Amino acid sequence: MTKKKVILTSKAPQPRGPYSQAVIHNGVMYISGQGPVDPVTNKIIDGTIEQVTTRTLENIKSIIVEAGGKLEDILKVTCYLSDINDYSAFNHAYKGYFIKEPPARSTVEARLPAGIKIEMDAVVALK
Repeated sequence: MTKKKVILTSKAPQPRGPYSQAVIHNGVMYISGQGPVDPVTNKIIDGTIEQVTTRTLENIKSIIVEAGGKLEDILKVTCYLSDINDYSAFNHAYKGYFIKEPPARSTVEARLPAGIKIEMDAVVALK
């Protein structure tokens, strides 16, 4: 049986509860929900949906890079928006990260902690 490996990087926000930034098992990385948090100050940023989407994706990217992967290795992303009316603007920012062969994705409206506008988690295939 393969043991899980926990990923923790200072280049992404530190967990605010009893969870890991990500866990790898059998070559698959599961990234916990990430939001628009500045990894240097560990404070939530407030801005347009495009700005908070970009910050969230940069946090996810930092975790993937720490594990030796890249954004293209993402298989599936789940996106939670506090206001589904932000969908079009969110999509505009999101698509800039996945130009070719984007991952599978679900996007839903959800009540999010600390008043954040977005949260995303991801499943990544590592080599």
